[in-house]
Amino acid sequence: MNIFITGASGFVGSHLKEYLYARYQNHTLFTPSSKELDLSDEKAVDKYILENQIDVIVHTANRGGGRDTADMKNVTEYNLRIFFNLAKHEKDVQKIISFGSGAEYGKHQPIIKAKEDDSLKALPLDEYGFYKSITSRYIERAQNIIQLRIFGAYGEYENYRFKFISNAIVKNLLHLPITINKNVYFDYIYIDDLVKMIDFFIHNDVREKIYNVTTGTKVDLITLANLINEVSDFQSDIHVINEGLNNEYTSNNERILKELGDFQFTSHKNAIAKMRCCFQENLEQLDIQTIKEDPYIKKIDSMWKGK
Repeated sequence: MNIFITGASGFVGSHLKEYLYARYQNHTLFTPSSKELDLSDEKAVDKYILENQIDVIVHTANRGGGRDTADMKNVTEYNLRIFFNLAKHEKDVQKIISFGSGAEYGKHQPIIKAKEDDSLKALPLDEYGFYKSITSRYIERAQNIIQLRIFGAYGEYENYRFKFISNAIVKNLLHLPITINKNVYFDYIYIDDLVKMIDFFIHNDVREKIYNVTTGTKVDLITLANLINEVSDFQSDIHVINEGLNNEYTSNNERILKELGDFQFTSHKNAIAKMRCCFQENLEQLDIQTIKEDPYIKKIDSMWKGK
């Protein structure tokens, strides 16, 4: 099987590449960098897919959606151009797996145990969520494309400068306080579990077009910070800047569990312990100054409120 992974140097893509390399000896992975293949170049994408006889496209390449890209312009156009350069080839391949986001439900409002079809009730105000919403609505009518909707994936290799769990682990390792802008419930999934789900969708036919790839269980940031202290030999102070709760961001995952059957999720405590070991081994190579300055802490307040 020839599998083309876009964004293979990114967080999800790099983990998926490692997982598939280790698990399947009879698969050929095509993982070009952005310098090797410009995904916004329609003719270049056409040539790459057809010449390499791609069987499955896993589209993880993406711009926006994080605190470090909150001020990025033209997110919608750039991402849609890439998406449709790939989607046009749905008849040339066995399947295309794309990735949605809980932001499709509109993060300017609480998202509570959202089912897949709930995203049709309102459009997001921000560019990133709007772009993801457009792709899902297209995929609902496509023949050979699946959208896996992520609410919050975390793990090794993520951007520890601002991603909460990694950021908090590194702060703990540096004996710094863990700062939370405002407590909130998320539906986080550990990256090892996510790539197992993606593996299932690569190798199996499924009944639906859109799936929430989540645990279906909510956890708040203070609880996660306490778990970080629990697996550490140092107890970081936990500072919450604003009282109360921010808009909840959780999902219903009944649809995907019907496909997967008996799926065992990694506990947050075990995942955090594994991540802590990884960051501890590489602590000297990290951007410690940015961790101390914490420039992204307040950007979350304005990310989802539209242009």
